[in-house]
Amino acid sequence: MLDAIHKMFLAGVGLAAMTKDKIDEHIKELVEKGKLTEIEGRELAEDMLKKSRQAKEDLQKQVEKSVQQTLQTLQIASREDIEKLQARVEKLETGKTKK
Repeated sequence: MLDAIHKMFLAGVGLAAMTKDKIDEHIKELVEKGKLTEIEGRELAEDMLKKSRQAKEDLQKQVEKSVQQTLQTLQIASREDIEKLQARVEKLETGKTKK
């Protein structure tokens, strides 16, 4: 199970890492070898680029979610927590100087 998840992750990273130039290069090779027509190649390139962008977005969301879960598990204060505490300290300090 873990191996399958690892392979899916690597496939996602691989797809996410594909640039337009790299996709075009692979498609050009397939067209030159006669495995695709130019029209099929363009359609495939557009589809792969779209999937690459989506894979990047999905991967980014997964990483962000994983980081948030790790921070919660470790009980590390978030930026929001720190800002709330800072506001409370400032409020307390202001109250002391007025007395």
